Amino acid sequence: SLSASVLQGFQCSAASRLEPDKLSALVEQAKTQEAVLSAQQLSCLAKILAANNLTANVTSYPPDMLLFFDFTQVRNHTCKEFYSLASQGNLNLLPNGSAQRTALLNKALLCLGGVNNTLSQEQLSSLGALVCDMEPAAITDSDPQILENLKLCPDLAGAQRAALNARLSRGDSHYGAPASWEAGPLPVYLNRTTWRSVDEGVRKAFFRSVVAGYRSQSATQKEKTRLLLESIGAASPSSPRLKSDPITASAIQDPLFIAHYDTKGQFEACLSNEVLKANLVPLLAHPLPEEYLDVMKGKLSEIYPAGIPEDQLQLLGQLSRRYEECLPAQWQRTGCSTASQLVAASIYYSTHAKQLITRYMDLGGTLTGPLLQKIGGRDLCGLEDDQINKISPEAIGTAGKVDISSCSQSKKDRLYAKARDAFASQRGTSAYYPLIRPYLGSVPEGVGPPPEVPSGGGAPRKDLEDLAGSTIAMDIDTFTALKPSELQNLSVQHVKNLLGVNLPDLKRAENHPAVANWIQ
Repeated sequence: SLSASVLQGFQCSAASRLEPDKLSALVEQAKTQEAVLSAQQLSCLAKILAANNLTANVTSYPPDMLLFFDFTQVRNHTCKEFYSLASQGNLNLLPNGSAQRTALLNKALLCLGGVNNTLSQEQLSSLGALVCDMEPAAITDSDPQILENLKLCPDLAGAQRAALNARLSRGDSHYGAPASWEAGPLPVYLNRTTWRSVDEGVRKAFFRSVVAGYRSQSATQKEKTRLLLESIGAASPSSPRLKSDPITASAIQDPLFIAHYDTKGQFEACLSNEVLKANLVPLLAHPLPEEYLDVMKGKLSEIYPAGIPEDQLQLLGQLSRRYEECLPAQWQRTGCSTASQLVAASIYYSTHAKQLITRYMDLGGTLTGPLLQKIGGRDLCGLEDDQINKISPEAIGTAGKVDISSCSQSKKDRLYAKARDAFASQRGTSAYYPLIRPYLGSVPEGVGPPPEVPSGGGAPRKDLEDLAGSTIAMDIDTFTALKPSELQNLSVQHVKNLLGVNLPDLKRAENHPAVANWIQ
């Protein structure tokens, strides 16, 4: 059998040449090995299975793959089983608002008889996470089972959150009255009014679970966590403070540390400069509110009146965003190695990324591959053209997949040229297309429908024609994000060769501006 890592690396063009029995075995192993496949790989496999009349054995295929099936071909007598399995897939693979995601919910509701927003327990058990895309009225009007479905949602829209709070406040769910809730991840969406009704023990238990996962979260997730914990704290009754003892190293080790010192004034009064200096890193591991970071910044100014030492600069973590306007001024006395570490650490939290990167480059710093990974596509696209010109092909080659979808056309052209040089040794091999694909023109996964005026990648027509001769089976998202002026000059045969097994998607994307312009 094939390993998960091998399965994750397969290419669409290679899979399309497999015999039907080997193709079925490949897909079944992907499920058995729990291989994590991209949306492009899953879409490709779904089409190849359909072309070989192999779509009936849905129980043997990964739920993620079912999201990319042609739902018009799902038979009525098997639709309940199909949509129940599909609902277990990762919905984030389908962009919000996309035709495929909308059709999935609509077809599932039609199959299950969910013609309105009032869903039964049986219907909800088959819909799973598909409920995450339903209107707020479904939350208030359906069977209480819908609260279990909502636990599967990666996020809820504002109107959905309001409906959830209204439903929970009614007290008619199986969670009972708010004071006795054990509602899993749903407390993330509770407002302050609802929180005030929740038992203090339940609040503390949830607080502890949130803090436990804080250190492994992304910067965006951490910001949401801080806002959530502030909301929980604001909902606490105005009783005497839990602690007024001095903050010690052992106290900082307590996961509920912030709950014990729950006001800025109390935190400031109880935290000594000595304890801060000796425990900076463990303190910053907690989900500290912005005003607590201001307290720490003030105390560090007292501890280091002449400026923060180099060894301490590298430990600032989330506190670095409180210094982002003055930190670069201190880099003059640090080496480029240290400055690079500071950029990597600061960029994670910064709202002034361009300023940090510019200062770093002005001091002679180089944007390496690992640093480009830290910077990310959005901030990379925010750089000036002359700064992008300084990025070497070698850096691009070691940066991994970088999302350049928000870059201007001129920046995409520059980055593509560097990527082409970086991966020149792989040209003509099966490894080349996956490497160059982010620079041809792609949109980040999970975005909505395309804009009316598309921008494109940087590949010229000659390079696209060369790719057309290598049976790459380009996905439709990459195709529609190609450089518009170059795409319009491609022949019908070149387009057929580029898309390969994905050619049927061209018809479904006929209203996309890039496709409509090419057809004309």
